Amino acid sequence: MAKNKMKSHRGASKRMKLTGSGKLKRNKAYKSHILTKKTAKRKRGLRKSSILTGADTKRMLRSLAK
Repeated sequence: MAKNKMKSHRGASKRMKLTGSGKLKRNKAYKSHILTKKTAKRKRGLRKSSILTGADTKRMLRSLAK
């Protein structure tokens, strides 16, 4: 039996969610402050979540220990 287990990166695990098909879903950045100069259209687009790209998914799955 293996002695050591990989620990998941707690910060990454709080920010990303694994979808049913195995992709990683994340929220968009630039939505916390300095919102007055951003247009309503831009802020509306930032509300939606997005899927990580292939290269990033591979890297993040390793840090999430999945």
